[in-house]
Amino acid sequence: MEPKFFHSGIVKKAVIIKAPMGKIWEKISKIAELSWLVGVKKTIFKSKTKQGVDTIRKITFDDGNIIEEHIVGWKKERYFSYIATSGLPLRAYHATISLKPLSKMTCQVTWQSYLNSEEMTKKQFSEFLHFMNSFYNDSLRNLKYSLEH
Repeated sequence: MEPKFFHSGIVKKAVIIKAPMGKIWEKISKIAELSWLVGVKKTIFKSKTKQGVDTIRKITFDDGNIIEEHIVGWKKERYFSYIATSGLPLRAYHATISLKPLSKMTCQVTWQSYLNSEEMTKKQFSEFLHFMNSFYNDSLRNLKYSLEH
């Protein structure tokens, strides 16, 4: 039987979107409107704050998983960072979605996270990282499609 340990990893995906940075920011900064995220059933606010640092959201996924996230960094039209406080098999999860203008009508969106697992096997952690990479990739593809069509 494979031993269980804590594992750390980074997930990073980026996409180039042909849309003005302001339009992209308008979509991603509405943090409870997550139609572009794969498998989201509903998102609700758990805070009085609806934008910026101290905003808390609860995301319910199609598979029944519920994740609570707290916004911990925010710079308008540049990035926001958040931590997940429950709902993932992790002890730590810190993610940032950032925008980098490439031209007036093109922008790179990067989604990067650091995570540290609960005790699990190397194989379990590898499978979880693979899942997260696919989730980021597919969600960013949805975001690109929703803004370009």
